[in-house]
Amino acid sequence: MALHDKSTKHWANANRLSAFKAAKDGFLTLWQQEFNFRLHLLITCFVIILAIYFKLTPIEWCVILLLIGLVLTLEMINSAIENVVDLIVGTQWHTLAKRSKDIAAAAVTLSALIAIVIGMIIFIPHILSIGQN
Repeated sequence: MALHDKSTKHWANANRLSAFKAAKDGFLTLWQQEFNFRLHLLITCFVIILAIYFKLTPIEWCVILLLIGLVLTLEMINSAIENVVDLIVGTQWHTLAKRSKDIAAAAVTLSALIAIVIGMIIFIPHILSIGQN
């Protein structure tokens, strides 16, 4: 993408509707260009279907939704960091650029692993109860 000379007024959200438009544009960009985001959304759909099937308690729902929000948000931040690093560094290789991207990816991975463990704690008792009712 080319760097354009825009006034700061252009970048500022003139009203709340433009802020929502920017968020919509961000979601569209993630959907179109970020495979991992689409993968996380697919897993999210599967988890929500399981949660509905097992009739999770309100507390279990809250935990699951918080974890989904955490993983998706960190994936968004990771993608933003990768884009900014690529913009600044360009096609050059730089140790700090690699380090920044690796750390952002590690944050997503850690949150996903924690989500899997907590998801197992929530879902395994429900799965094991199948056929016992």
